[in-house]
Amino acid sequence: MVENKEIMARNIRHYMDKNEVTATDLCKALDIKQNTFSDWVNAKTYPRIDKIERMAQYFKISKAFLVEDITELDIITDDEKKMISEFRKADKVTQDAIRRLLAYEDRINK
Repeated sequence: MVENKEIMARNIRHYMDKNEVTATDLCKALDIKQNTFSDWVNAKTYPRIDKIERMAQYFKISKAFLVEDITELDIITDDEKKMISEFRKADKVTQDAIRRLLAYEDRINK
């Protein structure tokens, strides 16, 4: 079984990567000491709830996304939820156009 510290460390690293944020950037923004933060991302210690709340606010996510063992497929931001909702409301022609655009983007990014 994965320990809570390991889950937290993995989730912090995930959101740093996803948002292209360095440890230095995050420490400055949240007024956290570098060595304290290093202990979190290396699963040596677990942050206090107030620090978890500040990180969640920084990344604009729920605290659950930092503390729970969530797979990448389960992690959907508020912006992504809005896009999904708008896609579902769109007519078939618009949905097809979006699908073609995504397929084109996949081809050029390979």
